[in-house]
Amino acid sequence: MSSYGNYCYIELRLQKNGKGMKKFLFSALLLLLVYCQRVENQAISECGKAYPKMKCIPAGNFIRGSNVYEKDEKPEQTIYVSEFYMDTYEVTNEDFNKCIDAGKCKECLKNKTCNYIGPRYGKPYMGQKQPIAGVSWYTAKEYCEYMGKRLPTEAEWEKAARGVNGDIYSWGNEPADCTRAVIEENGKKGCGKDKDLPTSDVGTRASGKYGLYDMAGNSWEWVNDYYTKSFEACGEDCSKKDPKGPCDGKESCPGFERRVLKGGSWWWDKNYARGSKRRHHDPKNYPEYHHFGFRCAKD
Repeated sequence: MSSYGNYCYIELRLQKNGKGMKKFLFSALLLLLVYCQRVENQAISECGKAYPKMKCIPAGNFIRGSNVYEKDEKPEQTIYVSEFYMDTYEVTNEDFNKCIDAGKCKECLKNKTCNYIGPRYGKPYMGQKQPIAGVSWYTAKEYCEYMGKRLPTEAEWEKAARGVNGDIYSWGNEPADCTRAVIEENGKKGCGKDKDLPTSDVGTRASGKYGLYDMAGNSWEWVNDYYTKSFEACGEDCSKKDPKGPCDGKESCPGFERRVLKGGSWWWDKNYARGSKRRHHDPKNYPEYHHFGFRCAKD
């Protein structure tokens, strides 16, 4: 019996023994299921650290990108990402306000890398457990660093959302709907039935890969990478071990200006909630302003 990554197999040498065949196969199947569960649990426990309110994403290969959907998602590739940790939930208003109360997370207003922090749609988006919305990439980065963390790379985020096999969504390949994600459905934002609704409290839908919540829908999430028109155009910077995109995502990168967002949101339909879907925007989040959020990662 052997295992490789998240795949299990068993070598069975079957003899044609009449009545005993069904019993043998049933026993072998039970043994295989138990073994695969043990391997899965071992994969989760391989990580050597534990951080509060974060989940471990074990080291290894995963399938990134897509040859089926949009041009900027091409090509589909096998990418290696080292072990890292991801926030279980999107950063909430409650979380973010602690940084503001400490006199931090406002630097972008001083150096003019943003002109506003927080939701502009008012009270419906300001619940303590709702995801923070309306922050620049710079503010997201500042918050993560304040917490002793960092923004995830695009590759890290996509692995955390899709798992190793390149599933379409964080729960698998079943279509996204309002039972699984906070999205637009039947023309109504935020899964509203008779009217549009705002973001929901984090964690209102079942968790997906690695026990992470809202990796599809609720709030778009900033990642660290600069946007390129495709992974092919990006080249080695996007295909090497632990890729970080152009200039390794550093703040200054000649020829690159816009940063990547992932995950879709309450405002957009199921197609935007795909794990391989890429959106890009000015990291200052102005003059065109959007209600973007984020979550943090850690080595």
